Amino acid sequence: MKSDPATFAAPLRALGGALRSSEPVRAVPAPSAAALLLEEAADLLVVNLDFGAALRTCERAWQGLAEEPAGAYVRGSVRLRGRSLEVKCSLCVVGIQALAEMDRWREVLSWVLQYYQAPEKLPPKVLELCVLLYSKMQEPGAVLDGVRAWLQDPDNQGLPEYRSLAELHLQRVLLPLGLLSEAEELVVGSAAFSEKQRLDALQAVSAARQQQTHGHSGSEETRTLNQEGSSSHKFLSLLTLLRHLWDSAVSHFFSLPFSKSLLAALLLCLLVLRFDPASPRSLPFLYKLAQIFQRIREAMSPPLCQLPIQH
Repeated sequence: MKSDPATFAAPLRALGGALRSSEPVRAVPAPSAAALLLEEAADLLVVNLDFGAALRTCERAWQGLAEEPAGAYVRGSVRLRGRSLEVKCSLCVVGIQALAEMDRWREVLSWVLQYYQAPEKLPPKVLELCVLLYSKMQEPGAVLDGVRAWLQDPDNQGLPEYRSLAELHLQRVLLPLGLLSEAEELVVGSAAFSEKQRLDALQAVSAARQQQTHGHSGSEETRTLNQEGSSSHKFLSLLTLLRHLWDSAVSHFFSLPFSKSLLAALLLCLLVLRFDPASPRSLPFLYKLAQIFQRIREAMSPPLCQLPIQH
């Protein structure tokens, strides 16, 4: 997944401009070590296009955050704690971008979960990027359980981003995977949707169900037609084979001498008609059979015409 620096920076600017390499990081008034490493990682990603170094810098920042005292931000102000959470979220965004650019997008979900431990603890922006990435790579099933757990967590249902993530989960995960019953339960059972939004979502689910039904019926008809075509093809092949065998047998029969042909016909009558050649009643039939074979022989090999004599 390659793109220009502006593309790299687009999701980073969405976090309030904290990752712009031309500005100081605004995560905390006095930049902490994690914030400084975040700015360095953003420069490596956006300016230098060194994705591996950007990922390693993010991991160093996370390691530094893990080594800080557990109550460091609890004793501080609420604003300070919120900015620390923003730094952590921004580190995940940079790491996701770096992994995607190195074509290691399959590692994204496991990479962010090693820092947040559980999918329901992921920041909404990080989870949104994961859904967009995996759905774009046509593997929405990889984030199905994670988003499902996040949406079912009571602490997340009051967040302002809940409805947008529910809609994203519906459009990018549930509908492409054909989980229509679960999609209906999500829309009907969630209080985050307004009546109009719920109606629009249910119409999308209904349209997907009709498309799924038509697709199944079309595939059944195609399978039936293929089976019928296969049977017809086999029957025609058998008829063609029998015709070749019959033509070969007839050609071989007429290529035999007259006496052998007559003997073969007699043997055929003996086997099929249970004909008795010793019976006196069989003599007229034998005579007629001999005349028929004589005429066939004359027809198959007519005498040579005499050439006109020129005077």
